Amino acid sequence: MSLEVKPTADIRSLLPIALGTALVLVTYVTPMATIPRTAADLGAGPVARAWILSSMSVGLAAALLAAGVLGDAYGRRRVYAAGLGAIGVGALVCAVAQEPVLFIAARVLEGGGGAAVLACGLAVLAHDFAPGSARVHATSIWGASVGLGITAGAILSAALDVGTGWRESYAVVGVVALLLLWPSLARIGESSAAEPRRIDVPGLGLLVAAMTLLVCALTQGRSGIDVPTIVLGVLAALAAVGFGVVERRVPQPLVDPALLRAPRFRAATLGSLTLGLGIIGMSSFVPTVAQLGLGASLWTASLLVVVWSGTSVVTAYLIRHLRRPLEGPRPIAALLVVVAVGQLTGYGLDAASGVWRLAVPMFVAGLATGVLNALLGREAVASVPPDRAAMGSGANNTARYLGAACGITLFVVVATHAGADLLAGWNVAVLVAVALSLLGAATIAWSGRARA
Repeated sequence: MSLEVKPTADIRSLLPIALGTALVLVTYVTPMATIPRTAADLGAGPVARAWILSSMSVGLAAALLAAGVLGDAYGRRRVYAAGLGAIGVGALVCAVAQEPVLFIAARVLEGGGGAAVLACGLAVLAHDFAPGSARVHATSIWGASVGLGITAGAILSAALDVGTGWRESYAVVGVVALLLLWPSLARIGESSAAEPRRIDVPGLGLLVAAMTLLVCALTQGRSGIDVPTIVLGVLAALAAVGFGVVERRVPQPLVDPALLRAPRFRAATLGSLTLGLGIIGMSSFVPTVAQLGLGASLWTASLLVVVWSGTSVVTAYLIRHLRRPLEGPRPIAALLVVVAVGQLTGYGLDAASGVWRLAVPMFVAGLATGVLNALLGREAVASVPPDRAAMGSGANNTARYLGAACGITLFVVVATHAGADLLAGWNVAVLVAVALSLLGAATIAWSGRARA
């Protein structure tokens, strides 16, 4: 039976949520192309440049699970709308910032807003679209919107940076976010858990602290391991241990331990973590190696990212035509192997390489990334009780963006320190990224052998 079936649910929520999700990814990738001019205008040094690139990841990692828990308890539309507002305000502050500290704080605010949009938007779709063909349709559109946002962000940043300056890209994002508030409130119905759980405030605070401190340590460590990096890392470890102790003692923990024993939840979470560690870390460095290593223009470097993200849009959209929906650990593991194969085709760059050789790994990895975006989104909400859909979405996206923060840091450090020049370092970093993707695939395949 074809999956070209009209969803039976009220589909009004699908378009604004897809647009909101795309906007979060536009916001996320904006600094990647504009960082040279942004840093120069703000007077940012090497450490501040690293924070400009990673500050939104801090907000995302800190707030994703928290936003999901709050959405389940107090209303997903309410938290989603607050997230859109935070993105709008944060982007407009970025557009007018004159020094790095204010800009970085505004990017953290954008990350917190993006966390609410990602966690609660996917949960609204899980509420509005019943399992089966309707949900496959909705999550395919949602997965395509992730790639569409990266594509639009790369093009917008390059176009405005070349034409008029980097501030306009943030101004556009801020205005669009605020304009999306009205259709979102009008078309998205309110939903929440039928029996809201008591929020574990100490556990939530410790988790937010652990995530924030860890991403801060990773960011600080890009310029070398120093005392602040060590202090941040130790504090992150202490907060994580404290979180584990608290969760063992409370009657209603943030993440039910039974979920960690469920193969589908475990596979979806590990899959998102691996996606961040591997291909997101690698693709984030492609503009740098294209411009500094191969002498490409900003437009060419941006279009290489578009090859990856644009391909993922197409495959995420087309997955809804499968007669039998993909689900469970096996397809996640298999798709991560395809990602690794794509990454491996990027190995072997040298001074004689053409810049468009980088399009090959971006295209092959994009084929699998798009399917994974749709599949992981669907598994994130299907593997948890319906009352905890926003928590499931928040946990899954936390794994993705925490993995991305770690993957970007690792790739940057290896690529800039492991070889005689940037291209030699790139080749070493590619092998590390391939190994991470394959390790994640093997772990998911092995841990998924047990039946729920």
